[in-house]
Amino acid sequence: MPFLPITKKEMIAQGFNKPDFIIVTGDAYVDHPSFGTAIISRVLESRGYKVCIISQPKSDDDYKTFGEPRLAFLVNSGNIDSMVAHYTAAKKRRNDDAYTPGGKAGARPDRAVIVYSKKIRSLYPDSPIAIGGIEASLRRFAHYDYWDDMVRPSILIDSGADLLMYGMGERHIIKIADRLNSGEDINSLTDIKGTCYKVKTTDFEHIKGAIECPSYELVKEDTPSSKRQYAISCRIQQTEHNSKLGRTVIQKHGDYIVVQNPPEPPLTTEEMDEVYSLPFMRDYHPSYKALGGVPGIEEVKFSIIHNRGCFGACNFCALAYHQGREISVRSHNSVISEAKKITAMEDFKGYIHDVGGPTANFRAPSCDKQLTHGMCPDKKCLAPNMCPAVKVSHSDYLKLLKELRALPKVKKVFIRSGIRFDYLIADTDETFFKELVLNHTSGQLKVAPEHCSDNVLKYMGKPSFKVYKKFEKRFYELTKAAGKKQYLVPYLMSSHPGSTLNDAIELSLFLKRNNLHPEQVQDFYPTPGTISTCMFYTGLDPITEKPVFVPKTAAQKAEQRALLQYFKPENRKIVLAALKKAGRTDLIGNGPDCLVKPDNNFSAKNSPKKKKTIRNIHKKKK
Repeated sequence: MPFLPITKKEMIAQGFNKPDFIIVTGDAYVDHPSFGTAIISRVLESRGYKVCIISQPKSDDDYKTFGEPRLAFLVNSGNIDSMVAHYTAAKKRRNDDAYTPGGKAGARPDRAVIVYSKKIRSLYPDSPIAIGGIEASLRRFAHYDYWDDMVRPSILIDSGADLLMYGMGERHIIKIADRLNSGEDINSLTDIKGTCYKVKTTDFEHIKGAIECPSYELVKEDTPSSKRQYAISCRIQQTEHNSKLGRTVIQKHGDYIVVQNPPEPPLTTEEMDEVYSLPFMRDYHPSYKALGGVPGIEEVKFSIIHNRGCFGACNFCALAYHQGREISVRSHNSVISEAKKITAMEDFKGYIHDVGGPTANFRAPSCDKQLTHGMCPDKKCLAPNMCPAVKVSHSDYLKLLKELRALPKVKKVFIRSGIRFDYLIADTDETFFKELVLNHTSGQLKVAPEHCSDNVLKYMGKPSFKVYKKFEKRFYELTKAAGKKQYLVPYLMSSHPGSTLNDAIELSLFLKRNNLHPEQVQDFYPTPGTISTCMFYTGLDPITEKPVFVPKTAAQKAEQRALLQYFKPENRKIVLAALKKAGRTDLIGNGPDCLVKPDNNFSAKNSPKKKKTIRNIHKKKK
């Protein structure tokens, strides 16, 4: 199958003059199953609908490439949030964009979903608009916007779109397409799970059994009482995100009410297999070759997604609120079939780079209860302690990896997406752990302890640091026994809500004692829709409504960031001041635990030599 049309000439060459749907996206067009636009377009195509794609439009003429679609415009920002694509956690403009031809920044606008939707509405006032993807999904309700430092209304209100699809969209989009195709008006599509819509306050009486969040007007002010209402709203939204027991959730926005239908249940294995069997070209559109290609394909070109969902549900990660906590998996046959396609690619060198997903080593529900009741709304599966009901097994995942390793042309199968180490170390059968060390680690294994302070880990929704230390010890024992030189690359985060200056100092001592020198430090990034972002904005834990310390000022963040890179001469003054401020002058000196030397014998030559260098970069899937 050819790429879907991105020009009128291509559309005509494929035998039609008017598309049923036009997808407007903030990414370059990459027809690969790691890209949401590719999946939705191919799913629609498989049901007989004609789909065209407008990628990164700028001028009115770009939006008019195909004219008005027969059924609807579908709008997304791309694989990642447009604001995250443009700005660092320090709100500095990024210099590149991996999802743009040539990797150049600036090809999509800030808040792309809003910009695209408003432009479409101005050009085609009567055309239905449905929005989706990570940017829309995380902004269903009134949300704190870190970049404007204010609470913004639901993106349905801001964008003027008719319908919002949240979570994974394969089922939603077919239901929407079929009903529009049958002649229904988009405003009548109010009963589709996994969608949000808006109604006038005066027309609201027909919605029964809904749970109401505090209104936009109640949560938007920068006052203690308003922030408490925001925390309550966050808790309701997280609690009701349950495909088995979740209720309809509403929130008033002036004259409108935003209505969220309960989540769509995750895809079955058969449905997942069908999606990933579609005829993806597995590359970027050839028109981008002269522009330098699309760098984002390189990370996934020889990788395979075998699962969705994450019952780990860290508080700072948007995945649980987007994909859900319930696990969906593909069959072995489906994964093997994709692997065979990869091995037939001209530039395949024998290495499958990843067989993963949000968390690579999840291949089954966390417990039997999940099958009937969904995920527990009042507790996590793995933190602060693993629930006794969790069923830990890696046997199916290991079997899949062995089948992949046995394929002709495959030299190695690596796991580069996140391994949940607490789940792994809880497995009494070490067969998978040994195989991971022996056959599936490419010199370095990325893991995410995130911090070493149990105080901070509690607010992150992570297990005690003792669990990581147990895993670390066993990893190096198995590595030594295998006669290999391999290292753990721990992801670490500074300035998360709950992290005090003393916690940051504790983390620096962990780095010092383990001879780790991160080249880059990941500051906590308050993106919409997470529990941690609610803590950052309100200073409250939304689950308990108790106060949380938040390192919020530029000075506080700089202190914590500098402490993680205490060894850099340019950070010396900040580290010295931070240690004095915390009363930890015992860490200023020449002793083995000291972070900096005293003023009288410091020089750049005295800075510690690097023994291990780690690249500490957080890359969240979207």
